[in-house]
Amino acid sequence: MSTQRALEGVRVVELANFVAAPCCARFLADQGADVIKIETLGGDAIRYAPLAEGRPVLPDENLTFDIENGNKRGVAMNLKSPKCFEALVRMVSRADVFITNWRPKALERMGLDYPSLKRRFPRLVYACVTGYGEKGPDRDLPGYDFTAFFTRSGILGSLYDKGGAPNNLIPGMGDRQAGMFLAAGVCAALYRAARTGQGEKVSCSLLGAAIFTQGTMIQAAQYGLLEYPLEKRESPNPLTSCFRTGDGRWMQISVPVFDLFPRLADALDLPELKSDPRFASQEAVTDGNGPALYDAIAARFAQLTVAEASEKLAAADLPFALAKVWREVLEDEQAWADDVFTKLSYPSGERVAIRNPVRFEEAGLPGYALAPHVGQHTREVLAELGYGDDEISGMLDAGEIRVTSESYR
Repeated sequence: MSTQRALEGVRVVELANFVAAPCCARFLADQGADVIKIETLGGDAIRYAPLAEGRPVLPDENLTFDIENGNKRGVAMNLKSPKCFEALVRMVSRADVFITNWRPKALERMGLDYPSLKRRFPRLVYACVTGYGEKGPDRDLPGYDFTAFFTRSGILGSLYDKGGAPNNLIPGMGDRQAGMFLAAGVCAALYRAARTGQGEKVSCSLLGAAIFTQGTMIQAAQYGLLEYPLEKRESPNPLTSCFRTGDGRWMQISVPVFDLFPRLADALDLPELKSDPRFASQEAVTDGNGPALYDAIAARFAQLTVAEASEKLAAADLPFALAKVWREVLEDEQAWADDVFTKLSYPSGERVAIRNPVRFEEAGLPGYALAPHVGQHTREVLAELGYGDDEISGMLDAGEIRVTSESYR
């Protein structure tokens, strides 16, 4: 007998595309919520972006879309049609949560903004993701994680070696963080609605999520003691830096407490560093001696292979990690042991898929149903709303909805 998941019985309507808001809804679906994803007749645009991610264009195989949209039901309709808009409103009337990432002005024009829906459905939890927030001069700018999350927030402009070029960016990384922040807010709002009968609006912006995740350094920047970007050797703490090994790889060490410096010096067979007055304290290091300490550690790493350095640091119980590339991460033994990955069957063969990182001990791991085809559940959902076969067929003939067979899924 399976354990009931935490959100079974919760009904969610998702009017969103790309990654952030769908990521939030996917988390709710994994925990048992019935999530209905509304798409245009052509489908979510993220269905058509494999080449930008380094994947081949394969029919019925879109791992990115599956990450955000597995365990959902899919409905495709033209919301400019009065019949389809009425069907959407009927879905929302039965829902506990409405999730969107449409821009505020578009939602207001359609009467799908929070004040409009709150008047009609006071228990509804309304959740939205924006690029830059819902107030201020840039509230209606298009927001993607490359721009609103990585660039506007200071990540891209700060985290590269001085004199070099900004780093390559990772599609969806900022979106997923904002989506999970939003999921936390939705769960809190659902608890409030269950206790009080009153709904709530929950929002999260990509810009706000990025600034929050960098809070340590952005707050520190107001003191003006460091000017980014820095060279690695100018880091305020060389003991939390990345070093090149003798066999050409990079290893990150993390020794944030200076009291552990003697242990690191012994582990690297550099006992002379402990008696060097330049490195006698954190204050001494930050007082212009950081580059010299970085150089000494870097010279030692250059004499060691990854295996040798790993053995020494592990024996000293010091935090370290090899800077892996993505193809290596797919084979990470610890990640597999902790169920970070799973395997799914696609027409081209078995593929590795990534699970949400949140774990529930009693409920266990959720199943991983693949994302729906465009309009796969349109007929099913409309029937649940009370539409008869003739009405559904009429909407289909008029080109107002799309119905797709399940195919191999």
